[in-house]
Amino acid sequence: EVQRLNQQLEEKNGEIEQMINQPPYEKEREILRLQKSLAEREKAQATSDVLCRSLTDETHQLQRKLTSTAEMCQHLARCLEEKQRKEKGNSDVQISTEIPNQVFLLLLYNETSLQALICNLQDENRMLKQKVAHV
Repeated sequence: EVQRLNQQLEEKNGEIEQMINQPPYEKEREILRLQKSLAEREKAQATSDVLCRSLTDETHQLQRKLTSTAEMCQHLARCLEEKQRKEKGNSDVQISTEIPNQVFLLLLYNETSLQALICNLQDENRMLKQKVAHV
């Protein structure tokens, strides 16, 4: 183990000496290459941050829209139910329960779509974070 570590140390010392002995233009070229790589990574990170912020804002906006739509549907279902009770009495209960059920199914569909969108956004966000961490 010690011999192996000594050999690795010698290899690293050789690399260091090779870097020191490089002509100045080689060092400057390597520095420029590293600076360019860093700038590209920073640009990618900034783009990723903007996209994540945008997706988060869109998610919140869709959640608010879904909430308001659900509230409006519930209100309309209650109004329709009251109107049907007044017009027909309680004799035709099936119609008054079908409409709220349809509203419920519509809300469930919208919520499922929103949940799928949120999952997709979270997956994309996770992938972007992994890419950033890898970079």
